[in-house]
Formats: sequence, C-alpha cells, structure tokens
Amino acid sequence: MISAALAIIPLLFLNAVTGQQQATAKAQSSKAAKPAANSVRLKHWQDSRFGMFIHWGPVSLKGTEIGWSRGSEVPIDEYDTLYTRFNPVKFDADRWVQIAQDAGMKYIVFTTKHHDGFCMFNTKQTDHNIMNSPFGRDVVGELADACKRHGMPFGCYYSVTDWHHPDFPLGSPGGSTRKPNPNLNAYEEYLRKQVAELITNYGPLNTIWFDVPQEVDAKRGKGIVDYVRSLQPDILINNRCSVPADYDTPEQTVGRFQRNRPWESCITICQQWSFKSNDTMKSVKECVETLVRCSGGDGNLLFNVGPTPLGEIEDRQAARLHEMGLWLKRYGKTVYGTRGGPFKPGAWGCATSRGSSIFLHVMHWPEGGLELPSIPGHILKSASITGRTFTLKQTDNGIHIVPGPAISNSAIDDIVELRIDGRATDIAPLYTGSSLTTGKHATASNVFRGLEEYSASAAVDGDDGSRWATDRGTHSAWLQVDLASAVQVGRVHVVQEADYALRIKRWQLEVRDDEKENWNVILAGTTMTPDYNSDIKPITARFVRLNIVEATEGPTISEFQLFAPK
Repeated sequence: MISAALAIIPLLFLNAVTGQQQATAKAQSSKAAKPAANSVRLKHWQDSRFGMFIHWGPVSLKGTEIGWSRGSEVPIDEYDTLYTRFNPVKFDADRWVQIAQDAGMKYIVFTTKHHDGFCMFNTKQTDHNIMNSPFGRDVVGELADACKRHGMPFGCYYSVTDWHHPDFPLGSPGGSTRKPNPNLNAYEEYLRKQVAELITNYGPLNTIWFDVPQEVDAKRGKGIVDYVRSLQPDILINNRCSVPADYDTPEQTVGRFQRNRPWESCITICQQWSFKSNDTMKSVKECVETLVRCSGGDGNLLFNVGPTPLGEIEDRQAARLHEMGLWLKRYGKTVYGTRGGPFKPGAWGCATSRGSSIFLHVMHWPEGGLELPSIPGHILKSASITGRTFTLKQTDNGIHIVPGPAISNSAIDDIVELRIDGRATDIAPLYTGSSLTTGKHATASNVFRGLEEYSASAAVDGDDGSRWATDRGTHSAWLQVDLASAVQVGRVHVVQEADYALRIKRWQLEVRDDEKENWNVILAGTTMTPDYNSDIKPITARFVRLNIVEATEGPTISEFQLFAPK
C-alpha cells in the first residue's frame, strides 16, 4: 500500500506495469477462455462483495505508514529493530474474525510481509520475523486457525518487493535506492519458498494478494503466478505481480464500472493503512456508500483496518464496522450475490441486480427526479426498500422516478426495487445522465502509466468515482471528446476531488469541427473549483477539448461533462 503522504498520487503506481507488459497481459487474458480451476472460488468471492484487509506490524509502535516510512519518517536502523519491542499481548484472532463477521464481511486478507520485509509468520527463510519478537507467537497461524473455526475464507497479502532483503535490488525509502550486490534470481527463490510456506502451513488460502512488483517484469511475474497455482490450483491471485491473474485492484478509490473482469477496491477506514493514533475515520455514510458504489460497479470492497501496537482493532473502528453490519442485515440482499448495473453509476448513485430485480441506490436525487434510460422489458412492480415514497413512470423513452419527502436527514441512501419481466442481469449496461460526453470516445495527451483504469474514457463514463489521471510530473495536459456529430453545447461541468482541483492553475475549453484543424478557445480560467459549472454561449461543435495549460502536478479529472443549451 502507499503512504498517506503519497495518497494524492494516482494509486496504481503499485502495479508498475509498462505498456509492453500490458500488451502481454491482454494477450494472456485472451487465452483464458476455458473455465479456470478457481472459477467456483472466484464466483463465491464475487458474491461475497465485502472483505476485511488488515495492515499490521511493529511499525504500529511509531504510528507511521507501514513500509513507506522506513528510511523517511523513521530511520532504517530504528525501523528494522522495532520488532524487538513489539509485544501485542492483547492480540486475539477470534476477536478480529468476530469483528469482521459483525460487519458483514465475508473474507479476510492479512499482511504477512509488507515492503519492509518483516514477516508476521513463522518462516524458516529469515530471522526477521514475529517469532523473534518479545511476542513470539505466529500471528498468521493464529488468524488462519481462527478463520477456519469461524468459516471465514482467509487470504495472505505478500509484497513482491522487499526493501530489507539484501538480494532485492531496491531499498528504502520507497524503493528509491539501489543495493550494491543484489541478486534478483536468489530473491525470487526466497519469495517462492515463503509463498510455499504460506500455502502449505496456513492454506488452503482464498487468495494471494501480491503488491508492488518493483523490478519484476511480466515474464518473471508469470513464472511466480504459475508456481503459486502449482501449489494450489484454485487459489485467487490479484493483478500485482506484473500479470493480470484473476482480478484488478484499484486502490483508495472505487473502481470504474466493469463487468468483463472481476475487481476489488482496497480502501482504508481511516486515512493510513497501518495504525495511527487519532487518524481521521470515515463516517458510516461514507463507509456504506463506498461499499454500495463498489457493488454497483460490479466490484468488491476490501476495507482496511490497522490494529494497535497491543494487537486490538480500535473500539471506534469496530463500532463503525458494526454500524455497517447493521445496515447490511437490513439491506444486504441489494449487495451480496448481485451484479453491478444495468444502470451505470452516476452522481445520483448506482444500481445492483439479481434475478428479475434491479436495486436502485439513490444517494443524491437530481432536481426534478431521477431520469433513467429505457430498458428492454416492463417493470411489473416497484417498491421502496428503505421506506421513502416515490412515483414512477415508465415510457418508451425511459424511466422517471420522483421521490416523496425524506424520512430522515441521516439516511444513507434510498433503495428502490424494480421487478421486471425478465432477467435484470441480462440487460446490457446503460449510461445514465444527460451529458453529451457520456459514453463518447475520449482521448488524452497523457494517461497515468498507460493504464486503462485511468484512461480518458474514465472522465466520460458518467461515474465520478472513476477518473482520468496523468503521470506524476505532468504540468500540462489535454482531454478531448468526440461527440460523434456536431451538436450544440451550452454548459460545461467538470468534477474533481478537492486536492486535485488545486493543481490546475490555467485552463482553456476549446472546440473545433470536422473540417478545421484549429482549436478555438470558448472559455478560460486560472483556477477551477472541484465541482465546476459554467454556462457557455451556445456553440455547435463535434470535438471539444479541456486544455490544462498549466498545473503544479499531474491533472486528474473525475468527470468532464457538456450539456445542450437550456
């Protein structure tokens, strides 16, 4: 995981996949047409939707970020000896599992070794492990056993990177230094032996959750993944070993709508991955909305807690998870076992579906009600699951829902169930909203590490949970949309997260038509608010470009929307 200090950087830096590696990944993905050995486990994992991530280690004594603070906030010599003072006497594996179950979580993933190289299990490959701490107990072993007792699927996070190991080429801080005599082949052998220990001693595992494959190319990564599958064919493997494997892992953001490939957003309940005293914690509304938006995008949420130096999950974090669990007890049928869609997420909320039911999670009612596109079928019945009244009208042009008075100002979302005369999950995904750009072809001058997740299309998908992002160090960039034909434009709406909005110092909105090469500036500014709206003198154009002329750091846009004149 990245540090909180680095959180404003687009987060799949961790994936470190080059353009060439992506091409290899796509080729490998296309060959995987036949059912995989882990297809049953994968389906069960997708149906589960909600899991607990746990980042923990001796660094909790300092309250700084795990791995990334080694050699930065904490000197290397001090960081590497923290384990000699680490004695979490209140660690209770059964209690951790109980908290996860109480939250409605269906699986657990634990950090067995982070980038700092310290092992939280009884490994025979290094003395740099929990058995040589004052605690002297096998944390991974106890947690794996507790999961088995409670019927909770258990997975192991294992960092491909190891800034402590002498054979790994890079060192702290953050992999920015090089070691004098590295041996990547020897390190890979060490890695394989440790993975074998995890699977053999604590398995069968639900997943191996790799991370930060620095120095590991696609060929080496494929060899590692193949080796893992030779040990346990049905294991799930994420995409952070330089090959796609089973599922994608957007970090600290809700993933974009994606039905063709499984994904799981890993997000912290507070700001930091590992324990930090008085760290800012998300509200129950933020937590539940995050889970629902993941489900609405057809993905999972792996929600992270950071236990204390004594081994406890903070009471306030446990209480927040309990609140999520109470919500799921009432409305879990709209999350568990569902697919995202058929309506794609938008500022209004998102939809999930199962069988003949569509569940609309409306988090923000648009003025005048919610307008949804038409579906190939008839609504036989509609009902409010959360109690708010509404009126609904279905026509050939779409579905219009107008809400009644709010029941409570603290309501997390309004859930409306639509029962249709067919299978809701068979309906092809549908864009929502009236923006002229939604679903149109978009291109950009720069995309963060060439990753599809951060491509220009993420800014025109009608989902402000996804985003177009650029490489670090980018100080100017443009985002262009082809509206398919020349149409009248009368308003622009740009959505960004607050921190990203501060990066833009000068920008221009530009247009051109099919026949001309020159761009004409129709609007310009020196700053841009996070939720920027502006009317434009009506103009007809096919191509529209947001040209960010000057930025302090790589621009990141969640939504670039254009509307017809009023």
